[in-house]
Amino acid sequence: MQQKTKWSQFGTLVTVFFFWGFVAASNDILIPVFKTKLHLEQWQAQMISVAFYIAYTVGSIIYYLISKASGGDILNRIGYKNGIALGLIISALGALLFYPAAMSASFGFLISGLFVIGLGYSLQQTAANPLAINMGDPASGAQRLSLAGGINNFGTTIGPLIVSLAIFGSATAGSSGAVKEASISSVKGPYLILGAVFVLIALIFKFSSLPNKIDMDQASSTSDATDDAGAKKLVDRGSPLKYPQLVLGMLGIFIYVGVEVSTASNLPLFMEQKLQIPTDQIAPFVALYWASLMIGRWTASVGAFGVKKTAAQILSFVMPYLAFGVFLLVTNIAGHDTHPFYIYAVLIIGMIVGNLLSKGNPARQLLIFSLMAITALLIGIFASGMVSVFAFISVGLFCSTLWPCIFTLAIAGLGKHTNEGSNFLIMMIMGGGLVSLLQGYLADTAIGIQHSYFVGVACFVYLAYYAVRAKRDLIAQGIDFDALRAAGGH
Repeated sequence: MQQKTKWSQFGTLVTVFFFWGFVAASNDILIPVFKTKLHLEQWQAQMISVAFYIAYTVGSIIYYLISKASGGDILNRIGYKNGIALGLIISALGALLFYPAAMSASFGFLISGLFVIGLGYSLQQTAANPLAINMGDPASGAQRLSLAGGINNFGTTIGPLIVSLAIFGSATAGSSGAVKEASISSVKGPYLILGAVFVLIALIFKFSSLPNKIDMDQASSTSDATDDAGAKKLVDRGSPLKYPQLVLGMLGIFIYVGVEVSTASNLPLFMEQKLQIPTDQIAPFVALYWASLMIGRWTASVGAFGVKKTAAQILSFVMPYLAFGVFLLVTNIAGHDTHPFYIYAVLIIGMIVGNLLSKGNPARQLLIFSLMAITALLIGIFASGMVSVFAFISVGLFCSTLWPCIFTLAIAGLGKHTNEGSNFLIMMIMGGGLVSLLQGYLADTAIGIQHSYFVGVACFVYLAYYAVRAKRDLIAQGIDFDALRAAGGH
């Protein structure tokens, strides 16, 4: 029997995905405020991002050590919704640290608060990602995670705008004048409200109908339909690190998050050096990159709705332009001219074609989008002007679904080791800092900023390899996503 997604439960789950993006993107608003008011060096101000992302790795290590010391996986004991609720309470404590940070103008309190929020997010992600995958038909698990990711990117789109309005009283927080007028004490308001919201959502999770337990052996064997598709009996290998799809997927997550972050973080320098575009005019281009992930994830999520083939094909063209419309609306509200971005509607067609060719198979989509990203990067490297800019931005379209693709492939077949495997994957989010650091270092050397994007090319070459290798390894273990979709009636 095909499992149906319970959308009321899924709607509760994706609220945490929204706030992950909301806070992560809002960090960019805090950096110039504290840098100006506390007279920080640029590397010191960047510790805001470092503290936030490193917390994921530290949180995952703590999770692993506690699980081993207590003789069992934490989430298997306390449950999924309880784990997410606990993670929200931890994040709420971090948000409360913004009060002393703002009142005493303490940079230490600030990054400590973000670090604690990140620790809570680490536990939330460890529970929420596999839960999203397994809350319905396993064959459409990657599409559900794409839908959740699309909600996450909605948070990244509106988060900076709301925080800017709260701190500066204006949507144009990126200007130097607005930063000078901002008071550090104004930071405490939105984050105290955020902390209260975290507590409220934790209570909602605690008393919701969201499943607290999942039969991971059944979820990994993907129901009776899997047997009808000729799947083999899954074998417990005793440790998640004995499954090649997970070990290679850990490197895949490290590389994916790294190339996603580095492509965007190096774009301002490229536009300043190669196009002589002023800093205050670059923000909407960076915003389009992050909006591109929302565009791609909304598109890929169509398969999660279980609609008929014709309706799904129509939605595959409607959803991306609906998401693009959200970007244009937010950009217009922020006071930026939207006319330079209309041409991007043409590039979105390429992403739509790639999504249709993938036919809902995470391995195939990972391969197709990795090859498209390589093509976009090479165009950006060897072209010039706005052609290069939009080529680099379009990488966001092809990064959009790689997280759910890699995550789905990596935890497939892990059975009772799924939670531990998920924790190992969350641990690798630290790649977001290290890969971008490598590209930034190379950009400062003789190869220059434009050729530094060869780092991204190398990253996508590995991801294309992982797509092929993971498919082969999973078929050898009796897991074939094409067969599952056929058996599920899609």
